[in-house]
Amino acid sequence: MLFNIDFNKLLQLFTYQEGDPLLFSTSFFIFFFFTLLLFYRVFAKKKNLRIFTLIIFSLFFYYKAAGEYFLILVIMTIVNYYSGQILGQLKEGTGKRRFLFILTLVVNLGVLGYFKYTNFFIQIFNDVSSGHIDALDIFLPIGISFYTFKGLSYVIDIYMCTLKPTKSFRDFSLYMFFFADLLIGPIDRAADMLPQIQSEINIPKENIGKATYLIMSGLFKKIVIADFIGLNFVDRVFGEPTRYTGVENLLASYAYTLQLYCDFSGYTDIAIGVALLLGFNIMDNFNAPFKAKSIADFWRRWHISLSSWLLDYLFAPLQMKLRNLRIYGNAIALFITFFVIGFWHGASWTFILFGSLHGFYMVVSIFLKNPKTSLYNKLKLSNTKLLKFFQVFITFHLVVFAFIFFRAFSIESGWDVVSQIFAFFQAGVFMQFVKAYPMIILLMVIGYVLHFLPEAWEKWTENFVVKMPIVVQALLLTAMILLVVQFKFAGLQPNIYFQF
Repeated sequence: MLFNIDFNKLLQLFTYQEGDPLLFSTSFFIFFFFTLLLFYRVFAKKKNLRIFTLIIFSLFFYYKAAGEYFLILVIMTIVNYYSGQILGQLKEGTGKRRFLFILTLVVNLGVLGYFKYTNFFIQIFNDVSSGHIDALDIFLPIGISFYTFKGLSYVIDIYMCTLKPTKSFRDFSLYMFFFADLLIGPIDRAADMLPQIQSEINIPKENIGKATYLIMSGLFKKIVIADFIGLNFVDRVFGEPTRYTGVENLLASYAYTLQLYCDFSGYTDIAIGVALLLGFNIMDNFNAPFKAKSIADFWRRWHISLSSWLLDYLFAPLQMKLRNLRIYGNAIALFITFFVIGFWHGASWTFILFGSLHGFYMVVSIFLKNPKTSLYNKLKLSNTKLLKFFQVFITFHLVVFAFIFFRAFSIESGWDVVSQIFAFFQAGVFMQFVKAYPMIILLMVIGYVLHFLPEAWEKWTENFVVKMPIVVQALLLTAMILLVVQFKFAGLQPNIYFQF
């Protein structure tokens, strides 16, 4: 009987459990990853076995996250691989080539649209027509937005003749399946990833040290900061903003901005670290975004893989199409791009408003920088430290304002947060809050201070860890895991970007 109970529990570990994806921060992932590393090292000099091992483990990882819907990933991999093969053989400028390219785009975006946006459009139809079409029971496969864009970038690059199709379905499968960046990115390009798959394994001591540092950093950001302040503060205020004063709503807005950054960049840090231990370099997705001096600078630092993807594949073509309109064409192309950024994040008016706000910010900045209308030129502002401070301060608060709607359950709920801040501030509540929630304040201070430290300090810390003996690095990582365990009483939360 005991054997049967143990067997059932063991079976649950290796089968899909709805609502319980295989997260980087779980104990089972540690077992999973070290098992992978063991096989990976055994097959270090046997390229085929090594690659197939990574493909199998990556598929299992995604199966644990999406269940039977892992077949969608497999199907889209097949579609994009063979479309790329045929596009590479067809002559440029032919109707057949253009038709196949458009068909491939329609299939990719159609699959994404069905799973992600069908019920949203049904709701819009019902609201506009006063009809009543029941919402469909559609499961949103985790990571579909990310791997769809990976596949699309491969096909578009082949069509634009900036990339030759790979002859290896195996290598392309690993590019699409690779578990480190599969669920929430970064959205790596085939041109960067495919050559690494063919390369021999090279994991120098420096990469092991950097991986250790990044994994520790990611765990601290995700579990200690993001999960704790999210569960114990942000969720409560954004759940019912009118029950709290403006001070608490403002602090919750700052806290959510930090939570989202620590959650997403923490995952990215772990993903990059895990990939380094397997001999792969995947792109960074964040570069101290709250230090940005403009909204354009912010998007060069935040979700870099998405913003650069849309810059290359949406904004640049739109800009070319609208070039005769000059500055107005740029403005239209920018607004459409950021509208898409908002809609990409989810089928909700709150995400659309979030993207539209950033589009509005960008359009305004274009006209402010225009020599004929430049506010800086008119006020004769010099490039001083004081100016830079105000640029960072204003940019940060524009970002926080947009993130209020990104987090809110509805646009009305977002406006409740804003109205509480401006109409019911109650400054005296601040000290009461500090006394009642010292850990929340402490973690917020730690999070923002670490973020705004000079880049040279962070680099020094990373190098300090890299130069340590591997045994000491292992002890440090163990200590971080123990710290994380202490904070798990707050409850382990799925990464916020899993829903996108």
